[in-house]
Amino acid sequence: MRESSTYIHKIATVGMLTALAMVMGFIETLIPINLGIPGMKLGLANLIVIIALYLFDIKTAIVVSFLRIVLIAMTFGNVSMMIYSVCGASLSLLCMVIASRFNGFSTIGVSIIGGIMHNVGQIICAAFVVRTNGVFTYLPVLLIAGVVSGMLIGIAAGLVIVRISTHK
Repeated sequence: MRESSTYIHKIATVGMLTALAMVMGFIETLIPINLGIPGMKLGLANLIVIIALYLFDIKTAIVVSFLRIVLIAMTFGNVSMMIYSVCGASLSLLCMVIASRFNGFSTIGVSIIGGIMHNVGQIICAAFVVRTNGVFTYLPVLLIAGVVSGMLIGIAAGLVIVRISTHK
């Protein structure tokens, strides 16, 4: 019976984190960012993914990230957005997992790496989709945006992780 209870708790936790990530993604759509680059966002949903990575495990972070992407694509019907999101999230998660295993990286450092690599993953995807290297001209602005948003999300994640950890 104990194993069943743990499994149910895990499913509920993943569901809650996925719902939070979706809400953060929706809130993000309400914040206009116009720097001349289509689809540029703050990465608020990554806050939840980082929390999952630090407070739970790699598998939970991966499931939450990809469930959010698929559910948002199904809800808002944008398959091309899903392709870009999967590419960005895959590279971002891989690099965040690696960075989180090194003691030299704080949540801020891990988040900055995630923000940068998400943008790199999406630009690489865009280069394949539109079949031109011209999209790489966006990279300098996207790298700066990844650092800034990654830093803000990393600070917030660090605060939330400490707060939740003290209440466990």
